[in-house]
This record gives sequence, structure tokens and C-alpha cells, in this order.
Amino acid sequence: MFNRLSNFIYNSSLTSNPWTNVYGLARTIIALSTLITLLVNDIYTFFRPLAGVSEYPNCSVYSISIFCMAPQNYLPLIKWIVIILIAVIASGWRPRYTGLIHWWIATSLQNTGASLDGGEEVAAAITFLLIPITLLDNRKWHWQKKQYNNSILEVNCRIISNVFLYGIKAQMSIIYFNAAIVRLKNPEWIDGTAIYYYFNNPMLGLNETLLTLLNPILTSPAVFFVTWATTIVEIILGAAILAPIKYYKIYFYIGVVLHMGIATLLGLYSFSAIMIAGLILSFQSTENEYHLFRKVINKISEKNVKTKSA
Repeated sequence: MFNRLSNFIYNSSLTSNPWTNVYGLARTIIALSTLITLLVNDIYTFFRPLAGVSEYPNCSVYSISIFCMAPQNYLPLIKWIVIILIAVIASGWRPRYTGLIHWWIATSLQNTGASLDGGEEVAAAITFLLIPITLLDNRKWHWQKKQYNNSILEVNCRIISNVFLYGIKAQMSIIYFNAAIVRLKNPEWIDGTAIYYYFNNPMLGLNETLLTLLNPILTSPAVFFVTWATTIVEIILGAAILAPIKYYKIYFYIGVVLHMGIATLLGLYSFSAIMIAGLILSFQSTENEYHLFRKVINKISEKNVKTKSA
């Protein structure tokens, strides 16, 4: 089995190029999610006393956090430093140098900040698994397509990158499976009423307008099917890692619809964006580049060449 797996990874690495704007787009989405979160929130929204935790940032747990690099009263300054760094990361500039910084910021926010929706935890996991891929990415921008050859060094680098891309797929599969299976321990999810209670939650539920519109469904037997549909979709996405690659596009769109719905109904925009980035890395072939970004980069490069020539 291991020989077949190693042969599959080796043969696929001969023809696949992991360093395209597909994985670049996923990196940018994750970075923009963090960037917007920090821009629209006061820094003390994330760093404040919590039940059982009086220290903030919680540096005794994670002392290497970027938010622990200076005393607490410097947190607003650190916030703007992080915003500048994350903006550079989102731009796609020099992934070899920014990949590790991206993980440092993501894991710092997750370990020493206060968050509710789990998006920061997913971002920390994905950016960690992206580190080897970014370290082997010598492009100036992650929007460019890397020209490669089949030298031993190049193939080995592609093998390492593809292994970690598969690791991200496995991580996403675990996230979806865990979300679905843990719910089945709760009687409200089993009897199909959990969505009613969740949508009526005063902190994380629907706003008044949406609640009024959807209340006829939430108070009818149809809520059973809505509740179970969510769990079934997550089980399908968790199992999709075993499906033939030709069906990946279908699973990708199913996941996007799920998270667009979560963002629209529950306002979990950051979480949904990060999960969609994970879906891109899981179900979008890195070979199928997004041509729009490549055209933009090519035009920028052409302008730079003309400027230098002038």
C-alpha cells in the first residue's frame, strides 16, 4: 500500500505544479479574513479578561505570540504592525518569506486572543501546513505561474509540497467529520430541532429580519430536514477526500454554498472565508490556474519592463 502511495505521489508530482495562483488565492483569502477582522474590531475585543483567564494576551500559554512582543499597553501599535504585515501577505509578495510570518500571526491570534467561531483555529492549522510549500516557492508573487523542470531537486520539492497539500485535504476532512459526528452526541441535532435553537440564539443567531422571514420554516416540521441537511453535507465533505478527483468540483461548490449560507445567515464571515480557502486547497486543482490573476500580473510586469526601458 505504501509503495503504491509513494508511486502515486511521485508520478503526480512529475506533472503537477503546486506553485500557482490557486494556492495563492487561498493564502490571500485567509490573510484578508484576518486583515478585515483586525481593521473593523478594536484590539481589546480580542484581548480582554475571560472566564478563568485573567491574563491578556495569555502569554504564559504562548509566549512567542506576536502580541506578546511588547507590554499590554502597546497592543494598539502591535495591531497596526500586524495589519501591515498581513496586508503584504495578502498581496502575494514573496511567499517564501511571508509564509512563516502568516502562520506566526494566525497562531498568535488563535492562542492568545479571544475568538468565538473557530476560524482562527482553522487558519492556524492551514497556514502551518502551508509553511513547507511557501518555503519552496521562490516566485516574487504567488499570482505568477512558476516555470519548472523535471530535475531531481525540482521533483523532490514538488513531492514535499504535494504531500503537505494532501495534508491540508486530510485536515479539512477531519474538521468536517468532527463537526458532524460531535453534533450527533447532542439530542437536539438528532431530533432535528438544533437549527431552531441555534438560529434563535441571541448572540450567534439570526437577526430580526431574517428570523421573521425564516420563522415559518423553523417552527414547522421542515426544520428537521434543514438540521439534518447540514450534518449530511458535512459528512459528505469529510468523505470527499476519498472520492474520484473528477467529482471534486461538485464537492467544492457544495462546500461554498454551505459556507456562503453560514456567512449570510449567521454573519460568520471570517470563518466562512477561511473554510472556503480550505475548500480551494482541497478541491481545486493547482494546475487549473485562475487566468484573471495571471493576466493582471502579466500586465503589471509588462508596465514595469517598459518603465525600466524608458
